Amino acid sequence: MMAFFWQQAVVWSLAVAMLVNADMKLDCRPDAVTVVWTKGKSQADTSLFRLGSCFPTSFSATEAVFRVDFNDCSFRRLVTGDYLMYTNDLTYGSSSDSQSLAFTHPVVCAFERPKDWYPMIYDPVFSTHGVGHLVFHIGLMNDDFSGPAESTTFALGSFIPIMASVSQETHQPLLLLLEECVAATTRELQPDSPVYPIIANKGCLVDSRMSGSKFEPRQKSSELHLSLQAFRFGLGEEVFIHCKLVAWDTDGLDSTKKACHYVKDHGWELLDNYAYSTLCDCCDSDCKSRRTRSIQSVSHGVAQKAVLGPLTITETP
Repeated sequence: MMAFFWQQAVVWSLAVAMLVNADMKLDCRPDAVTVVWTKGKSQADTSLFRLGSCFPTSFSATEAVFRVDFNDCSFRRLVTGDYLMYTNDLTYGSSSDSQSLAFTHPVVCAFERPKDWYPMIYDPVFSTHGVGHLVFHIGLMNDDFSGPAESTTFALGSFIPIMASVSQETHQPLLLLLEECVAATTRELQPDSPVYPIIANKGCLVDSRMSGSKFEPRQKSSELHLSLQAFRFGLGEEVFIHCKLVAWDTDGLDSTKKACHYVKDHGWELLDNYAYSTLCDCCDSDCKSRRTRSIQSVSHGVAQKAVLGPLTITETP
């Protein structure tokens, strides 16, 4: 299936981009799209961008990035003649203290329709059946987690504040967890990509074994704050943090659904209930669940992969 940009939409997109002094790039794939908005001379707060109903997959002081499937974010599908089109809107919701005006920006991906493809009569591709609408988000924050980071450069040994969250419209309360995170020097992970493990073994902050990294006390069940101590891996290069975010039942913690960090002289501790820190005992071995039902079988959309970055770690001055 060959993707191409719908000519009229591209002209419109470029006009809007020039208007807001920014550059928007689209990468349309058969099942997904990457939208990158790069800040120009405007004072736009990149955390305020939305693609349909989705928050940015990652954002920095100068860039908002969305990597999403067409069955997420309320994409609209249109079949016309020989073409299959997916449309959405990139919106900027200006805040009271923002110097940039709100605007809406069309996003269109069009494909040649395969000759043997026909739409199903009851195709729920754009709904999240049974779980309401879940939107995952991850971003770099300032030191007290009160807003987005003003810089993406961190000195070796300093702390990198990271916030992950899930919105819970029309859904029962959920617990946001980071099941795994690795650092890499590439935006796309390949089988042979060198990586630095940060979170592994189903929620164990393995980096805390050798550093001061830790999970901060929760303010909301749907948010997770991580203070990650800047490491030597990828020093001086662009670094990307690849994570798997999971939204889970607040009462459903087990050895594979947890947030654990290592505390010097105390050992592994469970963030959400110290009394149940035995759930973290497997962090030094292999964490397996006794449940017979996997997270993927519960419903679509409770897990989401995301990439944070690029960020840069420099030698301590």
